[in-house]
Formats: sequence, structure tokens, C-alpha cells
Amino acid sequence: MTNTERLGYAIGTLLSLVLIVGSLLRRLPLDITEVLGFVSGAWGVWLTVKENVWNWPIGIANSAFFLVLFVQGRLFADSGLQIVYIVLGVLGWYWWLRGGAHKTALPIARIGPRHAAVLALVIATATAIMTAGLARVDDAAPFWDALTTALSLGAQYLLTRKLIENWLLWISADVIYVVLYAYKGLYLTLFRYAIFFAMCVAGLVQWRASLCVTRGGADGALVGKPGVAAPDMEARRA
Repeated sequence: MTNTERLGYAIGTLLSLVLIVGSLLRRLPLDITEVLGFVSGAWGVWLTVKENVWNWPIGIANSAFFLVLFVQGRLFADSGLQIVYIVLGVLGWYWWLRGGAHKTALPIARIGPRHAAVLALVIATATAIMTAGLARVDDAAPFWDALTTALSLGAQYLLTRKLIENWLLWISADVIYVVLYAYKGLYLTLFRYAIFFAMCVAGLVQWRASLCVTRGGADGALVGKPGVAAPDMEARRA
């Protein structure tokens, strides 16, 4: 770890403590559940960018915090999403540690074209079904809630398999989330997703660089040769 990275972790820890203590002591006009969700979420995404497997237990805790917050905000699809995140978090934790060849650590890879087509169809279908269902239960924003839920589930699934395209789905969802939470008045959560957008862009860049190193530059271009996956990964998906 470089000195710059150590400084970044120190500053992040300090800011996290300021937010948590300020909320508990009522020095900041922020709900403690939202603060804990923001802090754990920010750390979880940053550790994912760094390809650190500890993003999974932190992500599981983050899902628990936001389950409470979204129930209170009547965002029912997002509430259900947090339960799925907990399950996927456990699976992702295992796969990152033992999902590679001969139960080794899982390497970064690309999604195959058939896999991508199926995932796109599932996301579109899930969005349509959830929009209709959420409209019937008086959800605050049925279509956008459904779309972000479907995109996030797709992104989380790709993340559990360490497929680089997960960042593209996260970036798309984060843009919509910023608008949605502005409408709901959840301003710290809005700020959280604006930060996550920037972190996801950084994650895409860093994972792309890692993939270039792993493949010896063969898969260097993210755009140009889509659908090329590592032979061992593609064999398991066939």
C-alpha cells in the first residue's frame, strides 16, 4: 500500500467517524440509518474498486441499513433489492475467494455475447413486470424504481462473477438514482450516489487496467471487442 493510499484510508475513516458521531449526538441533521448506509456503502464500493474481497461483508451490512431506510421511504422495490443483495453478497464473497479454476481466487473477466443478450432480456422483462406491480401498490416512482432495481440486480450479479461490465450497469443506475433521490428528498443518499458514480468510473478504469495486465494486453480495449471472455470463464457459462 502506498503512502497516498494510506492517507486516503485515514481521511475516509475520519470523515466516516465525523458523520456517525455527528448524527448520534444530533450535531448533524442526518438520520443515523442513512449515515450508516452512506458510510458502509462508500467503503464497500471503494474496496470493490480496489478488488478487495472485504467489500462483501461491508456490502452485506450496507444492505441491512438501506433495507430499513427504503422501507421508511416507501421504495418497495429497493427494499426487496436489499434482501437479494444480502444473498448475492454471500455468494459473491465465496465466488471471489473460490470461484476461479481449481477453487482459486476469481479473476476479472468479460461477459460473453449470449450471456449479455440473456441478461439484457431479463432486465427489460423484470423492469416491465415490476413497474406494473409497483404502480398497483402506490410506489412513489414505479418505473424508475423498477428500472434501477433491475439494473442494480444485473450489476450485482455481474459483480459476483467479477465481470467488468458490472461497472457499466452501476454507472447507468447511479445516474437515475441521483434524480430519484432528489425527488424523494433523500439528499445524503443523493450525494452518496453522485460519489458512487465517480467511484464506478474509477472502478471501470482500474479493472480495465487489471484485465490488461492479466491478459497481457490482449483484451485491452473495453470497446472494440465486446463479448470476449477468459476461456475458463466462458466454458463455465456455456
